[in-house]
Parts: sequence; structure tokens; C-alpha cells
Amino acid sequence: MELLTGSVRHYSWGSRELIATLRGEAVPTQRPEAEVWFGAHPAGSALIGEQPLVDIIAADPESQLGADVRARFGDRLPFLLKLLAAAEPLSLQAHPSLEQAREGFAREDAEGIAIGADQRNYKDDNHKPELIVALTEFEAMAGFRPLAKTLELLHLLNCAELERYLSMLGGEGSREEDDLRALFTTWITIPTMAREQLISEILVAINAALSRKLEPWQTEALENIVQLHERYPFDVGVLGALLLNKFTLQPGEAIFLDAGQLHAYVNGLGVEIMANSDNVLRGGLTPKHVDVPELVRILKFSSLESPQVEADKVAGWSRYATPVDEFQLRSATNTESFLVDAHGPAILLVVAGKVEAKCGDATVVLSPGDAAWIAAQDPEVTATPLGGQATVFLAEVG
Repeated sequence: MELLTGSVRHYSWGSRELIATLRGEAVPTQRPEAEVWFGAHPAGSALIGEQPLVDIIAADPESQLGADVRARFGDRLPFLLKLLAAAEPLSLQAHPSLEQAREGFAREDAEGIAIGADQRNYKDDNHKPELIVALTEFEAMAGFRPLAKTLELLHLLNCAELERYLSMLGGEGSREEDDLRALFTTWITIPTMAREQLISEILVAINAALSRKLEPWQTEALENIVQLHERYPFDVGVLGALLLNKFTLQPGEAIFLDAGQLHAYVNGLGVEIMANSDNVLRGGLTPKHVDVPELVRILKFSSLESPQVEADKVAGWSRYATPVDEFQLRSATNTESFLVDAHGPAILLVVAGKVEAKCGDATVVLSPGDAAWIAAQDPEVTATPLGGQATVFLAEVG
């Protein structure tokens, strides 16, 4: 077991307060702190001392990952753990399936697009299913809202320009997936002047609707559109967001997003775990590269009633079950010593209180925002809260 130093990512949407406050550091920070990567991705590996974890694993994959993980996933850590802190909305985005990632990565390599190029979509050949657990109140847009609810929301706006587009839906024998595909692809590709006119009229209608008594989910969804437009005026992502579920998670609540599910995190601090990938296809709400045809190609247009994941209580841990093999995530809050029963390579992350972790002859003291790497060869770990209650997350292979 070793102290693991995360790789900080200073994206423009990041918070200058959330991660620093978690760590007990001065705020605001000089630069936004959007993410801290605790993992072994080549684009931003965590460190043990001065050495990247990705290099340590490459030098001795058997002791670091274990035979079972190597047999299933090769010689790379299959998951990436992060702290994510959003002060502004992230891009409207989705991630490819494993097959799509392999094909896209090979295609862009063959086209000679450099890995670090702005127009590169596929940074690696892996998929990126992801789970995020809120540490603060956390706002997110996640998955296409069931079409019936979307039509209910949009019809109440009584917007003539909007109704022109809605009239194309619901033909004889039409399927929800086909209608969502038709509406989204139409909106994301309409000419700039038409898009600006449509958004202008929608905003007038939204402001009128917000003066009336609405259901809470309707108010939240419409207020979100107004706020997105203030940040990204007339952006195509404002239209796309009209079709998405909008959630406000409370601490400890979680959502899971699989390949092809459109989403954008809006605000808040969370612990995120995903397959070890940095592949993102964007469709708006960003100054970064947007590739609409590729995004549409990998999207799933089936609706998502709710992406929320209920935690199971297992032996003192809250386990967030997902249908993927690359990772699993558990959390525990304790005042007394407890066993960290990691199986194979794992990362222990502290988010509240202070913890003394012991593993054989090794001892590390972890404060909020600190993490420890537990190699497959390591003996069991015991964690002891120091001075009161502590909360930890444990990331492992699924």
C-alpha cells in the first residue's frame, strides 16, 4: 500500500472552491480545479512518490494487478477514479461502446490524427461507462427523458415555432426511439439563424411558463434551460438539453451512465468512477471540438426513465452496483477501525475525516482528498478514523 497523489485537471468548467474546501485548503484557488484523477491513464497518471502509477504497473503487472485482472483486462488498470468538481456545466456529451472505441481509435490513427490534436475524438481504444456519487448537492442532465414527458413539457410552453418541430413526431407506427432521433438530429443540425430564432421564442415561452404554477420537475427542467442559455447563448446544446432528464442529487445519491447515453453534469462535487478511458464525443455547451455526425452515430436514442443507482448495504459498506465488469465502488462511514476487504488492485479515497490505514508494515495517514494505492499482492488493510467519524470510498475491479 502506497500514498497515491492524484493528477489535477484544470478545465475551465471546474470549481475554484469545492476540491480545495474538501481538502481544507484556501479558497478560491488560482485556477479552476475540475477533476483529480486517481488512476493509471497515460493522459494523466497518478503518482506514487515521483513515479507514475501507469509505469509502476507496466514494470510489474503481476504483483500490481494480479493474475485474474491481467487475464480479463490485460496489463492495464481497468478503472479510473476521480474527484469531479463542476462550477459550470460540462459539455453535452456521450461515450462510445467498446467496439465503437476500438474502431474509432484505429480509424483516427490511420488518418494520422495526433492523440493530442484538438479534433481527435478517440484518445484511447476503450469504452467509458461511468458512475458518479454526489458529495454535495449535484445537478446533472442524464439520458433522454421519456418522450411522453418531454411532449408534456414542451406543449405547455405553447410556442408556435416549437410546435412546428413537434408536429413531425408521433406518426402512425412511429417508435419513441425514432422520434427522439428525428427531433435531436434535426435540432442539432439546423442552420444558425433558424436555431437562434427557435431558441429566442422558446425562451420567451419558458419565462411565461415559469410565471405559472408548474410541477417541480417541470420548473427544474425549464430553469435549467434558461441558465444554460445564459452561459452558452444560442448554443445547439440548449436545444439538446430540452430532451434530457434533469436531476438534483443529494450527498450519497448516484447515477450510472452507459455507452451512448447523452448527458452533461451541471454543478457540484462528486466521486466518479469509470472504465479507464478519456473518450468523449461532444454535441454542444463547450468551446472544445464538437463532432455532430460522430456523436449521433454512437448515441442511444432510447429514453432513460432514471439513471439513479440505489446503494446496497453490504457488511457495513454502501455498494453502488453497476452492470459493468471494469469497476465497482463502495463507501463506508465509521468511527471505529474497520477492514478494507479489497479484492485485487484497489484505491482507497478519503472524503471526510482523517484515516490511518495499515497494510502489513506500511502505514499511511489520509486526509480528505487523499488516496492510497492497494496492489493485488498487498495483504489486507485496516482503516482507523482519527479523531471522530470518517468517510471513505473504495474503488475495485468489478
